Amino acid sequence: MKITDIRATTVAIPLEAPLRHANGGHWGRFVRTIVEVDTDEGLTGLGEMRGAGKATEDAFRGLLPYLQGHDPFDLEAMRFKLLNPTAALYGNRTHLHAALEFACIDLMGKALGLPASQLLGGRLRDRVEFGSYLFFRYPNEDGSGEVRTAEQLAAHTLDLKERFGFRTHKLKGGVFHPDYERDAYEAVAEAAPEDGLRYDPNSVLSVEESIRFARGIEHLRNDYFEDPTWGLNGMRRVREAINIPTATNTVVVNFEQLAANVLQPAVDVILLDTTFWGGIRPCVKAAGVCETFQLSVAMHSSGELGIGLATMLHLGAVLPALPFAVDTHYHHLADDVIVGGKMTYENGTIAVPDGPGLGIELDPDKMAKYAELFQKVGNYTYDRDPARPDWYPLIPNERWADPA
Repeated sequence: MKITDIRATTVAIPLEAPLRHANGGHWGRFVRTIVEVDTDEGLTGLGEMRGAGKATEDAFRGLLPYLQGHDPFDLEAMRFKLLNPTAALYGNRTHLHAALEFACIDLMGKALGLPASQLLGGRLRDRVEFGSYLFFRYPNEDGSGEVRTAEQLAAHTLDLKERFGFRTHKLKGGVFHPDYERDAYEAVAEAAPEDGLRYDPNSVLSVEESIRFARGIEHLRNDYFEDPTWGLNGMRRVREAINIPTATNTVVVNFEQLAANVLQPAVDVILLDTTFWGGIRPCVKAAGVCETFQLSVAMHSSGELGIGLATMLHLGAVLPALPFAVDTHYHHLADDVIVGGKMTYENGTIAVPDGPGLGIELDPDKMAKYAELFQKVGNYTYDRDPARPDWYPLIPNERWADPA
């Protein structure tokens, strides 16, 4: 089987409401580039990544000369074709490689008639558990959807718990002053006293503020304290001073950083991300290193649609140790581009697809609809706040939003 073409299409999928985070926001939509890799055997593999429209689409088309005629089964060869460590200094292609690796694994499964999880070692679980991903939210134009106060956040938590069965709740913070957000986090804990909790301010707290915040929540049912401050050394200083496990998806996202964390521990829980690490297989490899050195793993969400979610499900199916519910923005989406619409939750879990490859297919009508929507609404800037156009955070931050 040989690759004959790479096609890329950017889509915009509406969210229930605009999401706020420490560096800006998601402006009422997710923008993703869907990748289709065609072969001479008539099979097409699917991948996706965060999109930027024409620039991302052109980046994929620019890789066709590297991969035209390439066998999708030759994944290690593709890794070095695209991610030669010296050449990568001139153009980091990690996310592009991830989307193409997804497509190649999809093709392998389709060619063999096997689910991707069977190509990755065989599934150990048929369903993967997810947690709610709580955001402070701007209201929609009609005034609905706002999450700004502790009371609104607690009500939102209970609504998600009722609708989807979540037993773990992660608050994406770093928007308001830490004291305000600690009160909001306490409100979530009070609303769901039997559930696990996580707090993630996207690295905008100082080391000292991180320690103060952690000591204020140590009495709660915390799974971990995610990326309170920036850098391995900053995380190390925090870890040495608190009684909550630390976690990251920002400062340990490759094998060199993982080695540094093993030698001088700063992070207890490594949040794997099939895009950030460059594919599903690097995450499996990283999980093996973590298992060897008794580091726990969880899974980070980078705003995936159904294709990306399928990669997370197949990864979650094969990891021997997955002690934490997985992150995902998926419940914030109003729709998806896959056949059958959005995957469904049952008691906070989603079933691992059984079909060949990733086990999902694109809905051509949904693709056309949301590609047209992207052409209408365009991209948005992840690290800017639509309501504060001249604002940007400092690291550590001191420019907090006003809750009023």
